[in-house]
Amino acid sequence: MDQPATDPVLEVRGATLRFGERTLWAGLDLQIRPGEFVAVLGANGSGKTSLLRAVLGLQPLTAGEIRLHGDRVRRGDRRIGYLPQQRLGNDGTPVRARDLVALGLAGHRLGTGLPNRSRRAAVDAALAAVGAERFARQPIGVLSGGEQQRVRVAQALVGEPTLLLADEPLVSLDLSQQRIVSELIDDSRRRTRCGVLFITHDVNPVLGMVDRVVYLAGGQARVGPVEEVFTSAVLSELYRTPVEVIRTHGRIIVVGAAAHSELEHDTGDPHDPIAHDVHGSGHHD
Repeated sequence: MDQPATDPVLEVRGATLRFGERTLWAGLDLQIRPGEFVAVLGANGSGKTSLLRAVLGLQPLTAGEIRLHGDRVRRGDRRIGYLPQQRLGNDGTPVRARDLVALGLAGHRLGTGLPNRSRRAAVDAALAAVGAERFARQPIGVLSGGEQQRVRVAQALVGEPTLLLADEPLVSLDLSQQRIVSELIDDSRRRTRCGVLFITHDVNPVLGMVDRVVYLAGGQARVGPVEEVFTSAVLSELYRTPVEVIRTHGRIIVVGAAAHSELEHDTGDPHDPIAHDVHGSGHHD
């Protein structure tokens, strides 16, 4: 029986993930409702990608549970769309853009199957929704990074998922491409009422889109609206060191009070607790 549209798409209850003596996050509670946009932020190693893997059913929890529409999450659930980091394809890759989108309909286990009218119509509609019709028949390898990510958005959404997981989809894109891809995801979730769990190192490109954020740091998690989580008091508590949050010209800048310098770029030091925060380079956990 279909659930009411107000019921959560995703429920994370008392979730804890540990590796040996190290706790990535503990007691995490989160609900994502239809059409809600939730961003996940935190330093490298804080467990952002591990959270996504847990939702995909690929990473068992140490404690707690995760449910999709009331069901325990499992591998290969077709109700979940997945958008990976942008990675340039090899110039020799023969797969066309529309073929890649078609895989989103067929599933990774079954192959593309035989062409049919409804499948072609769904692929065409998905490509049109992201403005990718003009390069639909071109090999993926010859497309720009922004064009490739448009196609991947179409692939993730063509199967009409109720939850979209985006794993740092803005990495390696310039500011213009980041805006375009972010707006495509935002437009899609508003149109289809798909819930979005969006991992990012920089909240600024999606600042006007997110409903809530999940901030992971120091084995802890804080969930809430941007204005409640991105405060000097909250981030200082999470990092256990003085942190200053500055809002200027519609942007959020996190400053390590001890160093008293803007952390605009990733330092490359995986042990620096704040340098990978809001303006990091986008490495995985």
